Amino acid sequence: MQIKRQSKLKTLNSYNYKLGILETLGWCLLIIYMVPFYLMLINSFKSRREIFDNTTGLPSKWNFSNYTAAIERMNMSSAFINSLIITALSIILIVLFSSMAAWTLARTKTKTSKVIFYLFVAAMIVPFQAVMLPLVKWMGMMHIDAINFNMLGTHYGLIFMYIGFGSSMSIFLYHGFINNIPLEVEEAAIIDGCNKWQLYYKIVFPLLKPITVTVMVLNGIWIWNDFLLPFLTINGKINTIPLAMNNFFGAFSKQWELAMAALILAVIPIIIFYFFVQKYIIKGIVQGSIK
Repeated sequence: MQIKRQSKLKTLNSYNYKLGILETLGWCLLIIYMVPFYLMLINSFKSRREIFDNTTGLPSKWNFSNYTAAIERMNMSSAFINSLIITALSIILIVLFSSMAAWTLARTKTKTSKVIFYLFVAAMIVPFQAVMLPLVKWMGMMHIDAINFNMLGTHYGLIFMYIGFGSSMSIFLYHGFINNIPLEVEEAAIIDGCNKWQLYYKIVFPLLKPITVTVMVLNGIWIWNDFLLPFLTINGKINTIPLAMNNFFGAFSKQWELAMAALILAVIPIIIFYFFVQKYIIKGIVQGSIK
């Protein structure tokens, strides 16, 4: 009996030791990840000279004028509204189209549906840089002067491209999650008289809430912070927040104090959004990855 107790104590001590190592490692990683945010925050209150003299230390005087200057220089209200419109509409359409496509592919057990799904998965590994020049050239040819319709330099053109680039990953996540939903739930709804559209928006889509929030967060962070695609397609006509922040980086000088303040202002909406939906993110990813 004494031997068993000693064995259990050794096992418990070993477990606590490993847990302590993992906890220490976690805190070290947290500190490493938070260093850029710390530098960004403290340098947003410094003058340019003080940033170069003491980059890592606290400011000698907390200078809030950097934020007002950054807001004026960026034309923050216009850039924020443009980013909000593009991000919100892109997320809504990605969620809508991707969930419907994934549901159809998951419930249609044919070789064609499998091939289409694997094509979406394969598209996830294609880097944007490999297709950006042909994409811009092709989108530039899609214009109708009679009705002033252009795919470049417009909100809807950029949203259309975000839907295309965001759908592959979203369909992949939705597909894995839908496979965990019992088919009997949908069959019972059909017996009760639901048609296909009622089955989707009354039965299936409400069950997709965890993975929908995950898709919204992942695509929202990407679209909100994206610089390259708007730079190629709408730069000079419509300003988003990342494009507006580019004004602080000239060919001969860089206004780091204003850029740091602008970065703080840019990440606040995403952080607030994340705090409201964080409880669904891990749940959605875990359930969507298990078939």
